[in-house]
Amino acid sequence: MPSGILNTLATTFCIALGVILGGSLLGSLAGFLVSGQPPFYSIIELAEKLKIWALVSAMGGTFTALRAIEIGFLSGQPAEISKQLALIISAFGGAHCGYILLKSYFGGN
Repeated sequence: MPSGILNTLATTFCIALGVILGGSLLGSLAGFLVSGQPPFYSIIELAEKLKIWALVSAMGGTFTALRAIEIGFLSGQPAEISKQLALIISAFGGAHCGYILLKSYFGGN
């Protein structure tokens, strides 16, 4: 793989990871300050709910990825399809990694 693609995959992974970690921690802080919810429970609950949004934000919107896959199918470019699928897997991996980190650190079932 060219280094540009690896750079994009790493960036996508880290963006999704950051959305989960930051969104869950700050969201649980807000829940604690406003309504007195227990923050450790809120962190894991928010991390689970934010997974799909982390994937979408890391991809820069899903329509561009789906459009690139469509163009790859219609024009017979398997490399473009592979690239978009790798980006989706990278974004999901970052989101899930963040969820697992929070769940293991703050305790969860």
